[in-house]
Amino acid sequence: MKTLENKVAIITGGAQGIGKGVVEKFAKNGATVIIWDVQKEKAETVAHTLKAQGLKVEVMGDVDITKLDSVEAAAKAIVEKHGQIDILINNAGIVRDASFLKMSVDQWDQVINVNLTGVFTCAKGIIPYMVEKNYGKIVNLSSVVGIFGNFGQTNYVAAKAGVVGMTKTWGRELGKHNINVNAIAPGAIETDMLATVPEEMIAQLKNRIPVRRIGKPEDIANAAFFLCSDEASFITGQTIIVDGGSTLG
Repeated sequence: MKTLENKVAIITGGAQGIGKGVVEKFAKNGATVIIWDVQKEKAETVAHTLKAQGLKVEVMGDVDITKLDSVEAAAKAIVEKHGQIDILINNAGIVRDASFLKMSVDQWDQVINVNLTGVFTCAKGIIPYMVEKNYGKIVNLSSVVGIFGNFGQTNYVAAKAGVVGMTKTWGRELGKHNINVNAIAPGAIETDMLATVPEEMIAQLKNRIPVRRIGKPEDIANAAFFLCSDEASFITGQTIIVDGGSTLG
């Protein structure tokens, strides 16, 4: 039997990058995966490819993760169809970088709304179903910059640091309901965002990483898969850094 057989997983931002890697990993291990992503065409392409392999993937492209009523309606529809929600991967995120003196209130609001409020809202709409079933696995995507800071990312760092704090709090509050809540803090990962970085800077970055390579989406997917497996049932409230050792100093 596949490890995630008979499990229903919601993955936000699953159309590309890390989210896509998690979708593929979970679907190949038996889960019914529902992608929540505003990039509906990209999400449908991912789903089509995986469904052609006999895997169970669906797309809900109209969910606004910053709005509780939208999340609640989508979660209700999933439970009505599948009977349960077992796993939530809070992966969706955006960047609006600028140094603090140049950062606008709008740039701040956009990132906080998606990267922090979106995590809260998705959990708020989905956790009651987990409590009812006395079972759940939640993985929140933070970032190493949420722990160590980063120039030009006051908004992003604040959101990702907030995710770490929420993860600790939910770990304390939800353990009695057999719900494990953990976070992953990725380092440099091969995504569309990194593809815009010049080659010479990528080379310098690799040299600063002890394992001498940039991470791949599957590196994060593997960590998420472990945290959502029964093997991780005694782990909660933790933030796992997956960065090839780049933050060791």
